[in-house]
Formats: sequence, structure tokens, C-alpha cells
Amino acid sequence: MSDNPGVHNDHDPLVLVLPDRDAAEAVAERLTEEHPALPEPELHREALAGEDDAEDAQWLVVLHPPLPAGLTAADLDALAAAEDGWLEGYPPE
Repeated sequence: MSDNPGVHNDHDPLVLVLPDRDAAEAVAERLTEEHPALPEPELHREALAGEDDAEDAQWLVVLHPPLPAGLTAADLDALAAAEDGWLEGYPPE
């Protein structure tokens, strides 16, 4: 990860945070369809601190560089926002 919070370098994975598994799968599927050169997105479940209920979990879509030309952080944030999610660390502070 970058030494500066909010600053992304070309070697860090990008993490989209989604509210549930269906949203994460929809985002990953859309990315794979629209950007076939993109390395396979990884899906991870992240339980919220102190939450025991599996329903109280966020899902992460992790993208590893390199990203295809033309796919920007703003595009990823908009895609996540369409599913009530966001791109972690975006916009940079």
C-alpha cells in the first residue's frame, strides 16, 4: 500500500466495498464482461467489527493491477455507487 493515505499507486489493489454478496457479484460480473483484459476480480466477505450476524457484512471486490486502459478510479467508484457501494480511498484526500 501507499505510504500516504488516500494516495493510490499503480501496484496497490483497488477495493470496492459493496453492501452484500449480490451487489459484489454483479459488479465483478460487469467488470469482467466490459473489461475482459482485467485480471479476475476477487470477492471477499468482511464482517463489520463487533457484528456476529452474517447479514451485517460488507463484500469487497478486489482488483489487482494492471487495470485496462480507460478504466479509471472514477469509473470504479461510479460502478460501486450504482450498487450502494464505494471505491475505498476515493476520492483521494
